[in-house]
Amino acid sequence: MPSGRIKVHDKTFEIFIDESEIQKEVARIAGEINRDLADRDPVFLGILNGAFMFASDLFKQMDFPVQISFLKLASYAGTSSTGTVKQLIGINMDLKDRVVVVIEDIVDTGVTLDTILRQLSGYQPEALIVATFLHKPEATIHKIPLDYVGIRIPNKFVIGYGLDYNGYGRNFKDLYAVVGD
Repeated sequence: MPSGRIKVHDKTFEIFIDESEIQKEVARIAGEINRDLADRDPVFLGILNGAFMFASDLFKQMDFPVQISFLKLASYAGTSSTGTVKQLIGINMDLKDRVVVVIEDIVDTGVTLDTILRQLSGYQPEALIVATFLHKPEATIHKIPLDYVGIRIPNKFVIGYGLDYNGYGRNFKDLYAVVGD
């Protein structure tokens, strides 16, 4: 298992937030959602790939029957990414008049989340609610209402708990910050 420092590709990372703190925040958010949404029949939409760990931990702590699905973003032109989100892939249920809880791993600039919310609004949900594990307020350019926020962090590059560096590092149960950048 990883210790205080890990190396992924060409970068070194050090432990930033440990698993116990992560799980404490997930439990807090779950408690708030249980309190606020138990009588509203929400559907949870986890944004892949990064939010899968947060979505799983959060979903297991819901104390009322809920539905969950996952969305993936298509942002390609041929074989290379354009950096622009083209469409959401994976909406396989009727969202009209439903409370939709978008589960994100991290909100930094807000560009991706803004696109997701605009596209989801076309499905005519009753409400769009955002639950994010991490938020980087310093990096945010799109001021999107975040209904449930786990931890606010400085504008550091982090991996672990679903977040990656070139596809690696999602599997770590702790969160790591890059050293020296």
